[in-house]
Amino acid sequence: MRISRDGWPSIFALIFMAAGAYFISPAITAILILPLALALWFYRDPDRTVPDDPDIWVSPADGRVVEIEENAYDRYAGKTVKIGIFMSGLDVHVNRFPYDGVVENIAYVPGKKWFAIAPKASEVNERLYVGALTPHGRMTVVQIAGILARRISCRVKNGKSLARGERYGMIKLGSKVDVYMPVSIVPKVQLGDRVKAGESVIGVVDK
Repeated sequence: MRISRDGWPSIFALIFMAAGAYFISPAITAILILPLALALWFYRDPDRTVPDDPDIWVSPADGRVVEIEENAYDRYAGKTVKIGIFMSGLDVHVNRFPYDGVVENIAYVPGKKWFAIAPKASEVNERLYVGALTPHGRMTVVQIAGILARRISCRVKNGKSLARGERYGMIKLGSKVDVYMPVSIVPKVQLGDRVKAGESVIGVVDK
């Protein structure tokens, strides 16, 4: 099972504690096995099959579609099509790029930690914006911290080129990812749909 690199510090710490505790009490080691197993499961990073069709935009996150707005405004991308995806504590939390693009804008905004499933979380919660130029126009992907999220991890810098479906970060515990796509992209999901990062189709180029 592949593990996200963001999880290794926590996993190594738990392994170290469990190994050290064995010399004090095997019972303590047994107790620590549970959080270690949970950490391994939470930081899982399964491989995904990215669709071959170049017109397809894929989901940036595992979870459930909770927002679809066809006339949304983003300060970087302008007029866009917005899709919001809520990740519960049970979902894979590794985030992937929805389409090929070159990163042009990264902005961190401190904020609250309300329930990420609420639409207003996109405006008031702690969040990180990644804006990129794609062959179809500008897009923005927003990682939004939820009530339990404790850290937003982003692995990219301005000028970096990312391929569709490529890993670019993660959020720890229940959270949300919004993607603002160019208006030429037609949404292919409905509210309540379950999606997988890098694999599920969320939009296609309008021809």
